[in-house]
Amino acid sequence: MAPQRFHEQFDQIQRSMPDVPLALGPDDAAEFIYEKGVVLARDGEEARLVEENLRTHFTEAPDLTADHVRRASPETNRSGITRIRVGDPGQGDRRGDLAVASALRALREPESRAGRRLVSRNHVVSIAVNSCPGDEPVPAPLTQGTNPAPAEAGHDTDTAVGVLVIDNGLTHDYAAFPLLAHVQGDLHGTETDGSGNLLQYVGHGTFIAGLVAAVAPNTDVTVRSTLSDAGAILESEFGERLFDAVEAHGWPDIISLSAGTSNGRTDGLLGMDAFMEELRQQRTLLVAAAGNNASATPFWPAAYASLPEYRSAVLSVGALRGDGEYGACFSNHGAWVNAYAPGERLTSALTGFDAPVPYVYQHSTYDACRYGFTYACTCQSPQHTGVLSEEGDTVTPDRVTFEGLAHWSGTSFATPVVAGLVAAHMTAHKETDPRAARLQLLASNTEFAEVRGAHVPALRPATWRPVPVGQHPAGA
Repeated sequence: MAPQRFHEQFDQIQRSMPDVPLALGPDDAAEFIYEKGVVLARDGEEARLVEENLRTHFTEAPDLTADHVRRASPETNRSGITRIRVGDPGQGDRRGDLAVASALRALREPESRAGRRLVSRNHVVSIAVNSCPGDEPVPAPLTQGTNPAPAEAGHDTDTAVGVLVIDNGLTHDYAAFPLLAHVQGDLHGTETDGSGNLLQYVGHGTFIAGLVAAVAPNTDVTVRSTLSDAGAILESEFGERLFDAVEAHGWPDIISLSAGTSNGRTDGLLGMDAFMEELRQQRTLLVAAAGNNASATPFWPAAYASLPEYRSAVLSVGALRGDGEYGACFSNHGAWVNAYAPGERLTSALTGFDAPVPYVYQHSTYDACRYGFTYACTCQSPQHTGVLSEEGDTVTPDRVTFEGLAHWSGTSFATPVVAGLVAAHMTAHKETDPRAARLQLLASNTEFAEVRGAHVPALRPATWRPVPVGQHPAGA
């Protein structure tokens, strides 16, 4: 991810979590964001072992103090992890945390003896825009309809596939769009600022629900507002909130999750261990976004698809560029990504069906998508000027107005497209097992695309319309 873009994302998430001091890691490499002064350990004996080792290490180290080492959460949690305070979160800046880094090093030998990880940073799991695109969503004319267009299929209450969308909620008037007739869930709550401008990421969950409904009309979609802090949540809270969601609605056929984080490791997120183990015992399929960092580094939880014990339970999704022939410049990639689907310049419902809602662009036009590609990336189109993040006080921010539909890009949106394709396959083939449908869909697929020189499975809905590269749809 481009450093400037990541620092903008950091500032945005920090504003949404003012009581949680955050840092960049590792060593300001801008790969992920985590909570300062805290590490995670598994509940029970492991948490006690970690706490004892850290107290001993910090007492003996000349540049550290053991005064802060203590439990910072109950000893047992449904998520299976304990927060352990290791330092003063008010010390230092965003460029890392000496106490946390020292705690991780202190447990290397015990981890080696145990044969598995015992301690972790408390990462931020997020839907944030990352490196792409800097100027979306953008309004789309109602006359052009959605892209993908709604499939010609009906809805049957008795056979509808249950899809749980873990996101940031629904706009208050989402039900005014007929395509969302079988969508329910949490509302955003506050949608606009004091000037009436749409807040950032409002509409993200609505947009995703519209994509699922367009590709697979025979679905019952529930959208949760799990990621309500600018699309972000701490790893220590994420597992708990996932359990809350399935407890409230039951384990669905499919979970669509357009969020995650890298952590510099290949063995997953400690804070998701308990949920992933429970998921493995269910029949639910987790369809997860591969992330927008243009990186091959595993992005969790999507990368659980590469671990043998979770392979059947997780489907990881990358994004294709507008023409569907190559990977989108922003999409993460690598052997841990199962399939790619259209994710650039899709069109779906956003907000504003009751009344047009204005929006002021909040991002810079920093060129974050030059990764050796020669085509015009979505990060540069459409061009605009005078955004709020530009220096100087003479510029006037761009103001646009949403009247229902939007164009948006990201693996965030390739993910519900694939969730919809799995659901549509279940309906078409009367398949009641979503994990079997996953295998059947991938096995029967004959379409491919090129991503960073590799030929990869491409899942393109029949109703999706390619967008010419270097252009954007009229009205954008």
